[in-house]
Amino acid sequence: MRKSRFTEEQIVGILQEYAAGAKVSELCRKHGMSDATLYKWKAKYGGMTVSELRRLKDLEVENSELKRLLADAMLDNAGLKGLLAKNS
Repeated sequence: MRKSRFTEEQIVGILQEYAAGAKVSELCRKHGMSDATLYKWKAKYGGMTVSELRRLKDLEVENSELKRLLADAMLDNAGLKGLLAKNS
């Protein structure tokens, strides 16, 4: 997936400008992005603060680590079951 030019903090700042009443066309021209990008960000990050966004990012990293650990454990379990089936 392509990395955004904007950090999450910048995105939240732009969305706060939008919430304060700035026009979409002016914001897009000022920051060099499309209208669709702004609306996509609004759907994903709307109403979040920077601290909430950091917490969300930390939880996503932790969740991916836990998923990887679960997949490894399930693979080990399947291997052991296969070994037991051969020996029986």
